Amino acid sequence: MNFAQLSLIPCILKGVEAVGYTTPTAIQEQAIPVILDGRDVLGLAQTGTGKTAAFALPIMQILSLGNRGGIRSLIIAPTRELAEQITQMFGDLGPGTNIGVVPVYGGVSKARQVAAIRRGPDVVVACPGRLLDLINDRSIDLSRVEILVLDEADNMCDMGFLPDIRRILEYIPTRRQTLFFSATMPEDIRVLSKSILNDPVNIQVDVIAPAKTVSHALYPVPFKLKKQLLLAMLQRIATGRVLIFTRTKHRTRRLALDLKNQKYRVAALQGNMAQNARQNALDGFRSGKFDLLVATDIAARGIDVSGISHVINFDMPNTVDAYTHRIGRTGRAEHTGEALTLTTSEDEGLVRSIEKVLGARIERRRLPDFDYGAPETATPNQDIRLNGTHNTQGRQPRIQARPTSGTRRRPSQRRRR
Repeated sequence: MNFAQLSLIPCILKGVEAVGYTTPTAIQEQAIPVILDGRDVLGLAQTGTGKTAAFALPIMQILSLGNRGGIRSLIIAPTRELAEQITQMFGDLGPGTNIGVVPVYGGVSKARQVAAIRRGPDVVVACPGRLLDLINDRSIDLSRVEILVLDEADNMCDMGFLPDIRRILEYIPTRRQTLFFSATMPEDIRVLSKSILNDPVNIQVDVIAPAKTVSHALYPVPFKLKKQLLLAMLQRIATGRVLIFTRTKHRTRRLALDLKNQKYRVAALQGNMAQNARQNALDGFRSGKFDLLVATDIAARGIDVSGISHVINFDMPNTVDAYTHRIGRTGRAEHTGEALTLTTSEDEGLVRSIEKVLGARIERRRLPDFDYGAPETATPNQDIRLNGTHNTQGRQPRIQARPTSGTRRRPSQRRRR
C-alpha cells in the first residue's frame, strides 16, 4: 500500500512526498482511514512506529476541508520535547494546507504563547500544566475543539497529569472526535479511555515487544565499576550517536560531567533544566555537536533524533515498559541499533522479565581485557583509571560511526580530536 491509497488529498500527499515517506507504517495504514471517517481511536503503539504522522495527516486533511475559525484540534502531550516534535511534524507534512499550529508548554514565555494563540491557530499542541494556566487566565478558548488527541497517555499517568487532564476535559465540547494513544494500558489509563472515547476503533501495533531491528546485550559488572566499564565501552565499541540513560537527575548531571572531563562531546538532559538549556542539549545532539546525551527517563520522553546507533542503560530502568521506551530511541524506521545494559546482581529479576517479553535470552558480554577487579572508580576531579592506564594526555575521544561490517575498532584504531 502507498499513501495515495489512503484517500489523502493532493496537498497532503505533497507533504508526505517532501519528507520522503513512501510506504505507510502499520499504525498509519490502520489509523488514517478510521480517523478520516470520523471515528474515535484507541491506539496502542510504541515509540518509533510512525504514530505522530498517523494522526497528524488525517487531522490536517479534516481541518483543511472544513470551516476555519478557532482552535479546532487540541493535542495533549506529556513533555515539551514531544510537543515540539508533534508541532514540527505538522510543519513538515502540511506546508500546503496553511494549517496553523502553536505549541504550548511551561518553561518559556507565557506572553509569547498567548500572542500566538490570539493570531488564531487551527491546532494547539499542549502540555497539561501550561494549558491549565492559560485556561485559568482565560487566555485560550477551547469551545470549538472538534478533534482531541491524547498522546503517550501512559506517560502522562506516570508523570501525575491525570487530574489535570480531567480538568481540561471540562472545557472541551463533549461532541468531538477523540484519538487516544498509549504504549501500555495500565488500569488508570484504561478507565480514562473508557470515560472519554465513544465506540472507538481499537488499533494495536507492537504494544510491548521492542523493535526487531534492535539487538540487545547485557554487561554484568559490580556497581562500583559501572562508570569505568562505560568509559571503556565508549573507547572500544564503534558507535554513532549514543543515548545514555540513568535513573536519577543527580546521576545524569554527575555522569555527563565525568564524561565531559574525559573530553567527550556530551550533554545532559534532565527535568530540572531550564527550557532553553534542554533545547540546546537536544539541538546539539541532533545536529552532531554532541555525540553523547545522558538523560533520565522522563526528560527523554518525546526525543526524536535520527541516527542513534546505541542506547546504553547505565542504570537498569524500573520496569519492562521503561526498558521498551528507552530502546525505542534506536532502531527506528527499520534502521538497526543496539541496546546495551550495564547490570548488577540486583537487576536479575527485571532482566528475566525483559527476556520473557523478548522471547529469548539476552546475550551476556564481558569487555575483553577490562579489569573487573579494579578498585572503586575515581572521583570526577581525578584521572579515571582504565585498564591500568590514565587518560593524562588531554586527547579527546571521538565517537565513530559504526562500521557496516559490524567489526569493532581496537582502542589504538580510534581517532582522537
